[in-house]
Amino acid sequence: MSENFDAEYKSTLIGKNVTILGRRTSVRLEPEMWGVLNDVADREQTTIHELCSLIALRKKSNASLTSSIRVFLLLYFRASSTHEGHMRAGHGNFQNMITRAKVDVDLKTGEKKSKDSIPFFDHLASDETIRKVG
Repeated sequence: MSENFDAEYKSTLIGKNVTILGRRTSVRLEPEMWGVLNDVADREQTTIHELCSLIALRKKSNASLTSSIRVFLLLYFRASSTHEGHMRAGHGNFQNMITRAKVDVDLKTGEKKSKDSIPFFDHLASDETIRKVG
């Protein structure tokens, strides 16, 4: 899965059937999460069904399967990350992350840094909604 900030983010959830311990169930995840789940299954030389069965067995009783899958994926990659890997990826300098994300907005205020940029929240909600939240 690419970490490219230029890639179009698809927020629509996709439902798929997964067999958990021999029983079919439906799971709704973002396309990116399905891609990462496939990557982990490939790395571990197993199927998504067996991986999700393991997650289901280990999840907290009050947690949903979908939430548990997301947490598992986060913990999986967190456990495999190293300082050296982060340095190779250019991590460790938030200013570099802002530059890679091509953000031209003050992250503390949401104000444009240049007159040509679009404030971050403009595409998420109307000004009225932002005022109510902020």
